Parts: sequence; C-alpha cells; structure tokens
Amino acid sequence: MSRKVVLTGFGCVSGLGIGIAETWRNVAQGKGAIRPLRREPPPEHPNRRIDGPAAWVDAEACRAALGAADLRPMGQLDPLSLHALTAGLEAVETAGLRSHASLAHRTAILVGCGSGGNATVDLAFERLYARDMARVHPQTIPASMISAPASHLAMLLGCHGPTFVISSACASSAHALGEAMHMIRSGRVEVALAGGSEACLTLGSWVAWNSVGVMADDTCRPFSRDRKGMVLGEGAAMVVLESEEHARTRGAKILGELAGYGSSSDAAEMTAPDLRGIEAAIRMAHEDAGIAPNESALISTHGTGTRLNDVVEAAALKAVYGSALRDHTVIATKSAHGHLIGATAAMEFVIGMEALARGVAPPVLNHLGPDPECDLPLALQPRPIDHRVLVSNSFAFGGLNAVLVGRIAS
Repeated sequence: MSRKVVLTGFGCVSGLGIGIAETWRNVAQGKGAIRPLRREPPPEHPNRRIDGPAAWVDAEACRAALGAADLRPMGQLDPLSLHALTAGLEAVETAGLRSHASLAHRTAILVGCGSGGNATVDLAFERLYARDMARVHPQTIPASMISAPASHLAMLLGCHGPTFVISSACASSAHALGEAMHMIRSGRVEVALAGGSEACLTLGSWVAWNSVGVMADDTCRPFSRDRKGMVLGEGAAMVVLESEEHARTRGAKILGELAGYGSSSDAAEMTAPDLRGIEAAIRMAHEDAGIAPNESALISTHGTGTRLNDVVEAAALKAVYGSALRDHTVIATKSAHGHLIGATAAMEFVIGMEALARGVAPPVLNHLGPDPECDLPLALQPRPIDHRVLVSNSFAFGGLNAVLVGRIAS
C-alpha cells in the first residue's frame, strides 16, 4: 500500500511572529528576526553573560495564542513544549480537525527536537550548583524530557495513536515529517501532526554553542562573502498530514502534497558535512517523489551561513542539478528566523510551501556579495516564482541528512 499524502494545516512560531500569517508577512517582506540578545550576569557570577545575535519567541504571545486551552493537567511547561503547543494547535485548527473523531485513534504525533527542555535544566542546575540547594522542582524531569512536547500535544488534542519525538539535531523535524509521511502511506494512520520544536536560548546552551566555534557575532549571511557563521533561533513549526482519501472524505482544503523524502548518514565526522551524503539524500528525495531534478523547483537550503557548510551544500546542489540549477530558485530563510535546530526543517518546509502557494520567493537576507564557491541562483529580493515543487534540505551535525519534496497542485 502506498497512498498519496496531502497537507491540510500549518502552524508556526518564531522570532518572525506567532502564526503562519504573521510569519509569512514578515519573511516575504524581507523583515528578519535576528537582533542583539543581551542578558547581564549577576555581580557574583560575571561570566554568566549572553551577548550576541539571536532570534527569540515572545512567550506571552504564545500563551495568548493558546487562548482558553486548559494547560493545567500538563503541569510545568518548558518553552520547548509551549512552542510546540502553539504551533500544533494552529495547524490542527487550520486543518479543521479540532475535536474530529480521527484524532483519537487514527492520528500520529511526531515531533523533532534537537535537545530537551533547556530552560528547565538550566534552572535545576542553578539551584543545585550555584545555590547549593538539595532539591529541584519536582516536575523538572517531566518538563525537561525531550519527549515532553509530543506528550503535551497528545494531552491537548486527545490523541491516543503513535506519539514520539525524533532527535537528529538539525534534521530532526525533517525526519519527523518524512517518517510521518511513510506511516500514512503504509496505512498505519490516517492523519499525522508532525514538525519540530526548540527552545535553546539559555545560558548553558548559548555557552556550549559558542564553544563549538560556528557562531556569528553579527548575523546570519547564507552563501555570502564574509559570512561568519550561524545564529541561534527558537520556535516551532507543525504540519497536519493526511491520506488524500481521508482529507477529501471530510472535505478538507488541501494545501499541497508531501511527495518525497530522502535520508542518509555521512558516517564520517560529527561536525563537518560530507558532499556524498548530502548529494545522496537529495537524489533519494527526488526519486521518492518521482520528480526529475531538472523540473523547475524552489530549493530551500540548509544555508546556515557557516564557512564550510555553505560551500559543501552549494557543491551538492551543482552535482545534483547541473546546468538545470539556473532554472531553480534558491532561498535560505535562516537569514530571517535564525537556526531553530530541531525545529528549523519544519519551519523552512512550511515557509517554502507557503511561498509556492503565493508565488513569491522570500529573500535571502544580510547578503554582502557573491562567494565564488557558493554561486547559486539566490533570491536576494522578493521574487515572483511559478514553481510547483519545493525541495527542502536539512543537514545535521553527526552527518544526518534529510530532504523533503513538497508539491502544490497545478
């Protein structure tokens, strides 16, 4: 059995805004969310400083978006779950599935997360190591578990089907969407709520990421000369996927199709990308979708703005598409919303599908000029497009690659 998998609902939250409408309005107009983040340390701990570019979420706006939803049974909520709940509820309501009978037993929930509840863990360690306290909050473990967002979404929506988190660093939510697609294709479920969430703008995470040596001190400049690295963001994006039969039977508005998915492992290094692994994932996604690489497409790149990753991704695109690359349009939306780690693939997929539907490619921001090693057909201004196909790339630390192919109706 292999059934067509369609998309019926999107939801997202990031520094660009709460909800798909605000997100699209800002990204399409070239408005970025990256700005200086400064948190002064207490006098007794002068090294506990956060100072640099980032893109963060308005937590109060998230809670307002959840409205009358009863969150009390969930106990303490880390921002990781708050982001997922906000995006997930929007996606389900957009799809017209809230309180639908299929949610109870024929729906899966797959959430991609790169890490667990960082804020909750930081607070617990603050109490334990800085204040020398003997106990932490009793809900520290359930609130900080990496699986918490999936459980909280199931509680909110009353879902009893397969529910879990996939963690594969920056490819997490691409893997979640792709595996959800296969669950529907095989007939295991009729509906899936899939995407990703991340909340990593905490002191511990900030210091750790800066220690890797891949962070920019100004902004994110994908494929640009003089780029300095990536910029952390936070947020969530969730997608409702359904079998085509299920969606049409209930009269749902179909927003597009998740047509293909390719995944690979470099099996090489933990932080350096591998051309062959990336190329293999892109080719597999095209083959799975039955879409030739020379068919005109919008390519949403991983585009981190790091010196090495951008060069390797550009080389992989040239290897796969050859001379046909000039007929494609390349975007890199991390320049607007930052790197959402486990949530970033789903965010980029949602923005990419919205771009196809609206016929506009959002611009790559902060570009200082071409890098000869990254010579790609970039949209540096909002650009009208007539592509019907989206290729969305995600290439994670550990050599974990995932590529999604979306399509809208002709």
